[in-house]
Amino acid sequence: MTEPSASPPVAVLIVTHDDAPDVPACLAAVAALRHRPLELVIVDCASGDGSAAVARQAAPPAVATTVVEADRNLGFAGGMNEALRRTDAPFVLSLNADARPAPDYVTRLLPHLLAPGRRVAAATGRLLRPPGGGPRLLDACGMRLVRSWRHLDRGSGEVDRGQYARPERVFGATGAATLLARAALDDVRFAPELHDGETEGAVFDPDFHSFREDAELCFRFQERGWQVVYEPAAVAEHRRTSLPERRRQLPPAINYHSLKNRYLLRLYHQTAGNLLRTLPATLSRDVLALGYVLLLERTSLPAYRWLWRNRRRILARRRWLAGRRLDPRAADRWLACDGLPLEPGPR
Repeated sequence: MTEPSASPPVAVLIVTHDDAPDVPACLAAVAALRHRPLELVIVDCASGDGSAAVARQAAPPAVATTVVEADRNLGFAGGMNEALRRTDAPFVLSLNADARPAPDYVTRLLPHLLAPGRRVAAATGRLLRPPGGGPRLLDACGMRLVRSWRHLDRGSGEVDRGQYARPERVFGATGAATLLARAALDDVRFAPELHDGETEGAVFDPDFHSFREDAELCFRFQERGWQVVYEPAAVAEHRRTSLPERRRQLPPAINYHSLKNRYLLRLYHQTAGNLLRTLPATLSRDVLALGYVLLLERTSLPAYRWLWRNRRRILARRRWLAGRRLDPRAADRWLACDGLPLEPGPR
């Protein structure tokens, strides 16, 4: 009989769409990860630049690799759901093609998910922007929530001066480089009847397609009593392209999903009490968004039409989520703080 592995298996999940230039360096970083056993699942969403072929060629020989070619663009949400179906690993690392984790990235994060007596669903590290000739910039140190119901990456765009130096509990974590526990994903998985074609239920909501799907997942974690942890010793590089200040340079489809999904988040997760408490901030943001779209971004107007046409299934999901919520005040707690100390484990 073979001896059981000292470390649990981890699967690295990557969704690609026209990411061929980024894939070789990303997979080289995966190959350098020290954690073993390791497997790799890549779902290519109908790329037109040969991303799937590049992935097969650049796949690490020492890591069992599965490359799936979807016949359409499933978005990050649909692609991650497909990747999750291809592995039964108890822990999965969601990784963007433009991310480069350090060799000890998984090794640094995994102890948080294995800590006895804690319900840790996800752990993320200190993400840095690539060197650009000036001071090194932070990309994300976990995610925070503000009163206007914007979810922001902590430290994004700040010069790295060693801030965010302590491990903390945070509201959420970016899908660009986060280690997730399968037990938590299964716990927050949508019921199969809420998503046509998702026979075992969706982990990421396919209606989000791209943008904000990671924040929506983190709302479900928080509402079910799971924790998300930020570990500064785990470092990764992330070349982020979707930034608010670049909105007018982004493809119309990305901006459309961004607008649609900001309302989906609130329709799913904002309680009536929270709406009243945050109304000045959320209403002013909604008015500004509508004015911006009417004046400068009319390609995003169909987002409002989509929300109206799909109102019945959105409300069905809202009712289902509310019925499973263990912590109705989860959002209120995170509106008041950026991070909380780690809870001590049992003695």
